[in-house]
Amino acid sequence: MIDAGSLYRGEVMHRRVRPRVHAFRYRLFWILLDIDRLEEAAAKTRLFSIGRFNLLSFQPRDHGDGASGELREQALARLEAAGITDVDGPIRLLTLPRVLGFVFNPISVYYAHRADGGLAGVIYEVTSTFGERRSYVLGADGGELFRHGCEKTLHVSPFMKMDMAYAFKGKTPGDLMHLTIDGHDPEGLVIATAMQGEQRALTDREILKATLALPFETLKVVAAIHWEALRLWLKGVPLAPDPKKTSADSGTTVPAE
Repeated sequence: MIDAGSLYRGEVMHRRVRPRVHAFRYRLFWILLDIDRLEEAAAKTRLFSIGRFNLLSFQPRDHGDGASGELREQALARLEAAGITDVDGPIRLLTLPRVLGFVFNPISVYYAHRADGGLAGVIYEVTSTFGERRSYVLGADGGELFRHGCEKTLHVSPFMKMDMAYAFKGKTPGDLMHLTIDGHDPEGLVIATAMQGEQRALTDREILKATLALPFETLKVVAAIHWEALRLWLKGVPLAPDPKKTSADSGTTVPAE
């Protein structure tokens, strides 16, 4: 049986190609949790907890609709709404953990499996720095490798317009985790993003090694987002206003997304 929880240590890379070249790379670590076996994942370590403060922790309310409902129920509802009804196996969530109680997750990924182990669907849960969240739910053909494409529906960055599409490519996490996300507008590629990591056991030893190497990881994510935004602004990259606010200022009613 696959472990209820794992740690992945690696890095994230962003490269923007238009209208100014801008690239950065940061080290990060993630956790991968079977959302049906959360307590089991925490049982082997004193430094990781579910629903309470610890060096590392996981709060179900940080995901989905932010309510107290079961994550599996929420995930299944999203999958079924997208026409994916053969998820009768585990659902695993790749995400950043809370570090000393703090977290910000630009993207978390649910891997939804059939009973035979095949991948049935993927949920890409995107959260913006403006406090909004959107899930992109896409089916899979049962293999380990997957490719997805969808239109952008959430204003994520003040430097990215809404007339964009995402292209996802990855592999279900095993010894390695790898996911790429490219953003395209009508003129072509705008930004290329990749996240990758190597699997580690979710144990006190590995948690200490990861947090000593990257203390205050989740604070670093927020700081990095604002630092890179400043660099883009200094390079003269134009701002892309939130269309909801623009429409509100003009008196236009914006449909709920």
